[in-house]
Amino acid sequence: MEDDKNTNPESGVTGAGKVVTSTLGNTVGGLANTVGGIVGAASRGVGETVTGLTGGVGKPLGDGIANVGTGVEEGVGSAAQGVKDAGEWKTNPKEEK
Repeated sequence: MEDDKNTNPESGVTGAGKVVTSTLGNTVGGLANTVGGIVGAASRGVGETVTGLTGGVGKPLGDGIANVGTGVEEGVGSAAQGVKDAGEWKTNPKEEK
């Protein structure tokens, strides 16, 4: 029977390291998604409020506020996914999907 450490890259220190980094990556990524979602939703709410209070005159401003928040949400979501992928030791996650 061969030594498992030589044939299984998931054993020993590497396997333990992957567990730790995966846990940290998923935790940080999840928190970032939560914050991004809150910022996005809040800014869309503020934008809709501005539009509702000012009517057509304030619509460009309201839409701008909403769009900025959505952009922040999407950017944070992308960064969070990168953190999760790094935590799972994915070297080129776009090709793995």
